[in-house]
Amino acid sequence: MPTHPALSDSPRPSPPDSPLRIAIIGGGIAGLSLLLGLLAHTSRSHLQPHLYEAAPAFAEIGAGVAFGSNSIAAMRLLDPAIASAYERHATFHADPDARRRKVWSGYRMGMDGRARGRGRGSGGEESGNRLKAGDFIHEVRSETERSSVHRARFLDAMVELVPEGYASFGKRVVEVRERVGGDGELEVRFADGSMVYADAVVGCDGVKSRVRQIVLAGEPEMEPVFTGKYAYRGLIPMEEAVEALGEWTAKNAHFHWGYDGHVLTFPIEHGNTMNVVAFRTKKDGEWEYGSQWVLSGNKERMLSDYEGWGKEVQSILRMMRSPDIWALFDHLPAKTYYKGRICLLGDSAHASTPHQGAGAGMAIEDAFVLSRLLARIKDKRQLERAFSAYDTVRRPRTQKLKEGVGDDVEALKKDLDGRMRWVWDADLEEHVGEALKTFDG
Repeated sequence: MPTHPALSDSPRPSPPDSPLRIAIIGGGIAGLSLLLGLLAHTSRSHLQPHLYEAAPAFAEIGAGVAFGSNSIAAMRLLDPAIASAYERHATFHADPDARRRKVWSGYRMGMDGRARGRGRGSGGEESGNRLKAGDFIHEVRSETERSSVHRARFLDAMVELVPEGYASFGKRVVEVRERVGGDGELEVRFADGSMVYADAVVGCDGVKSRVRQIVLAGEPEMEPVFTGKYAYRGLIPMEEAVEALGEWTAKNAHFHWGYDGHVLTFPIEHGNTMNVVAFRTKKDGEWEYGSQWVLSGNKERMLSDYEGWGKEVQSILRMMRSPDIWALFDHLPAKTYYKGRICLLGDSAHASTPHQGAGAGMAIEDAFVLSRLLARIKDKRQLERAFSAYDTVRRPRTQKLKEGVGDDVEALKKDLDGRMRWVWDADLEEHVGEALKTFDG
């Protein structure tokens, strides 16, 4: 896609009645969601968004991602075409009963437990007070049936919705600053030496966000921090998974719980592949590989990490193809999501560990709220007010933290239900109404 002329590299200030130029930094799910939302709900004469991606082309890393009812609702509100694109590539529960009951995930023991609690064996029998590997713990249900998708497939489908000329590549941001005498106009400078002018900048550039460093310069929250956890990610052909585990385990979503780790499995690619993410806590709590957050697969190390876990988990791990090791970094809670006319969205604002499966969905929610606020603007002097309203409503929701429940199985069940209800049950139209009221007020 060629560079769109909306964001000018001319040194002349833009006329007062010219369209507002919005520079979107980052071409992942977050940045594309905002771009598509702005294109769907604003006129080209009012706003001229343009996306800048550091990579030479749109690309997504990782494999499977799940979206709850809040995420699907946000897609439809942003642009029904996004939801349609998602549904074309999404994978749903294979089991008709799980689909009918709208099961989100099943939770079972991945290893013999020390906890007291009444679990059920795979055949439904009571297992007594000491949970064993394979025992059923709980089942979380949602308002809509669970679905998941391969990240790259979904991103490709979103890219197909972007009109020609609204994205530029090879543009890694190094600096954003206010232009001297530019009436708030921003200079966006890239590593290749080029520069553009914009009326506002929205950082959608992920957990390693350069825009976050600019907004929070000098604050301890500006840099990502190691969570003390890492994960093995890999894929298994579904036929092989079914043969080893049975259809129920292979074709539906399951959490296999253990001490200092858990293993998550769910189907993607229309049920042809089982996605696996195996989480572990690092004993020393340090990540010794610096900025290298993804390491090449080491199956021997992975199997050693899960020594003593149950037969089902061992079988899953042995089938994984070249499992890469991913360090899990997140952000400390930020004091603000904006500074002047620069704003943060998605992981650049609130990167978190993936245990609730809500990160990508929260980014789409962000895009919905911010796109509606930007559509409300009459002139560039209202941009900072729009970002302030966005910060007021989005920061409390995206930074809400839940405490763990330790080794108490009954408390775990209540926590799982409450944790996911809070994520899914948001009334997004009311939520954006609060933002608009704040903006107008």
